[in-house]
Amino acid sequence: MKTSKYQRRFYRDWVAEKDLYSLRIQDRESDLFILCDRPIDQGFIKDRLRSYRFDIERYIDKDRRFLTSLKPVPVELAAPEIVREMADAAKKANVGPMAAVAGAIAEFLGRDLLKNSCRQVIIENGGDIFLKSTKVRNIGIYSGKSRLWKGLCLKIRPKDTPLGICTSSGTIGHSLSFGQADSAVLLCRKASLADAVATAVCNRICGKKDLQEAIEFAKKVKGVVGIILIFKNTLASWGKIEFSRR
Repeated sequence: MKTSKYQRRFYRDWVAEKDLYSLRIQDRESDLFILCDRPIDQGFIKDRLRSYRFDIERYIDKDRRFLTSLKPVPVELAAPEIVREMADAAKKANVGPMAAVAGAIAEFLGRDLLKNSCRQVIIENGGDIFLKSTKVRNIGIYSGKSRLWKGLCLKIRPKDTPLGICTSSGTIGHSLSFGQADSAVLLCRKASLADAVATAVCNRICGKKDLQEAIEFAKKVKGVVGIILIFKNTLASWGKIEFSRR
């Protein structure tokens, strides 16, 4: 679950995708960095973002638990699609639905751009990413100031996209976490699910001894294709993972 406290997205300074157009969009708590193979219509993106935010906020007005609960919340069948997708991801991960909000917004906007003639889209929303690419992309993993993991990246191949790549941390940033992992990175077919499971996994890690149990939990969630966990000087991973260096 995210707070409204702002932190500068310094990691965006490291982006080196010169073949794509870029755009930053801010709207209240949302702060998105968008890369696309076509010029990006800022008005279109803002309209879609506000529409999704409105759907979520309107549902919260009807059921406050959707905002505050740390456990899954059932939602109405007639709820907006983004609300239903967040609730489904939360149920699979056994967390509150707002744990999926950043990934869900990134994914829904990404789908909109793909429907609007784009072939390559990267949307980053507070460290949570929706990615569709026709070429190999390297996605950096930030886990604090440790030199051991500096420059570590995931190599993502086109055939494995679209893909959600979401990160939770108990030691970095302003997100609510009950764990102490420096980074819990989840790769899922849906960014909403990756966001929710990243939160659930990070919550489980208070020491090195918890890494294997956290991986076993994530492996059982349908839709998870990979996981990387970093706790101090230890890295554990599972799934279809390919590393590279920046």
